[in-house]
Formats: sequence, C-alpha cells, structure tokens
Amino acid sequence: MKKSGTKSTEKIESILITQPRPSSEKSPFYELERKYGVKLDFQPLISIVPISGKDFRKQKINIARFTGVIFTSRNAIDHFFRTCEENKVTVSQDTKYFCITEAVALYLQKFILYRKRKVFYGSDGTNKSLFDVMNKHKENLSFLYVCSENQQDSHIVNWLKDNECDFELAFMYRSQSNDVKQTVGDKNFDVICFFTPSGIKSWFNNFPKFKQNGVVVGTFGDNTKAEAQKSGLTPGIIAPKPKSPSMITALDHFLAAQSKND
Repeated sequence: MKKSGTKSTEKIESILITQPRPSSEKSPFYELERKYGVKLDFQPLISIVPISGKDFRKQKINIARFTGVIFTSRNAIDHFFRTCEENKVTVSQDTKYFCITEAVALYLQKFILYRKRKVFYGSDGTNKSLFDVMNKHKENLSFLYVCSENQQDSHIVNWLKDNECDFELAFMYRSQSNDVKQTVGDKNFDVICFFTPSGIKSWFNNFPKFKQNGVVVGTFGDNTKAEAQKSGLTPGIIAPKPKSPSMITALDHFLAAQSKND
C-alpha cells in the first residue's frame, strides 16, 4: 500500500469499498460513480466461514427455547436459518427478531413472513437505539444473540448482562482475514470505507505499517468506528446517522460537500 498524501480539501478520485462488488448494475454505489466521477474499487477484507450444524450442536444450545433473536448483520441471518435447517429446528412463528438496522430487518423477508409486530430495529442504526427497542420487551423474552465465533459486540453482551436478561451467545459462523496485499497493495485510495471491526483488523494484518496520511476513513457502526480509533485512524465519514442511515448515503453527503469545495 503506497502512502497517500490526499487531503480532505483535494478532489476525491478513488474510493475503496471493503465489501464484495455488487452484482446488480443498479446498485447505488455505481450511481455514486456516475454522479461524482469517482472510481470505486471493491475488495472484501474478510471471508465468512460457516460453523457446521454438527459443530454448533457442541454448544448445547436449544434454539427453540428462545423467544427473541438478535441480528447485527445479514450474515447472522443467513447462518441462523442455515443452522436451523441443518439441525431440523422449527422456529416458532411467535419468535421476535431484533435487528441493528432497518436494512438488516428487511433482509428477514428472505426467510420469514415479515410482520412489524415481531420484527424490530433501532431508529438510527446505533446500539443505543437497538437497546431502546429491546428494553420494551426484555421482561418477557429469552434472547439468542447470533454472532461470529471471533467477533461479538461487547456492548450488546454487556447490555444483556447489565439488564439481567435471559440470553445465550450462538456462534454460527466465524470470520477470517483475506490476503489483499497483491490486489490493493499497489493502489492509492483517497477514501477507504470499513464496515466491520474484523475488516479493520484484516486491513492491518495485510498492511501493518499503514498510516492514514490524509486518507479519508469511513466507518459503519459504533464498533467499527471504535476499532478504527483503537487502530489509530480518525474516521471522517461515519454511518449510520439520522440523515445517513447507510454508507452509501454517508458517501453521497461527503462527496456532495467535496464538490461544493472544488
């Protein structure tokens, strides 16, 4: 990775999105390219490895007993229903689902009949807004927090403990760093957008000597922002926020502001 001398007042030309390239040409990311004349590169920094149904059973978790399920990503949803299918678990139609964002909540439509009375999400994508929703139901529910074996949200775990909730952590997948030294190591980026704490850890596994040096860092989620700051980075694009519920809208607002400065 070459050092970049880009400053926030200079024209943004190259942006790295640390996720897979969208399959649809109608993706809003491509609209950003056309709208602002920028070049977007896509490179996932982590791979998700499923924990088999057989290995999950070693955790001795009875999925059917839980009346509330917590999801912080689409990966968690995918692997929850995969694990249920592999273990022939029937999920009750009365199960309530608590999601970190509306986008994650809407993804449930792939697996269930979506009803607002059983699908809940925070108003602005923050942990606090998720906790506000969970707080209204915690007395009557037992929570299953579906998460990665090597990446749990400590704020969620601590909230469940502090509120004396009946809960278990269900490890249904794990993340591993991708080797991206050859694919992105010789490129300069004006903006790098991170979506998970694991992604930031993977970045520094690949580029341990990386210095921000004026590169604009984008982060999605409280924990990704915290990991960025822990790693010595200063986020300049932060989502979700009330007016920027996604990284796409946050980038749009950022690039619009940059265009006014040109």
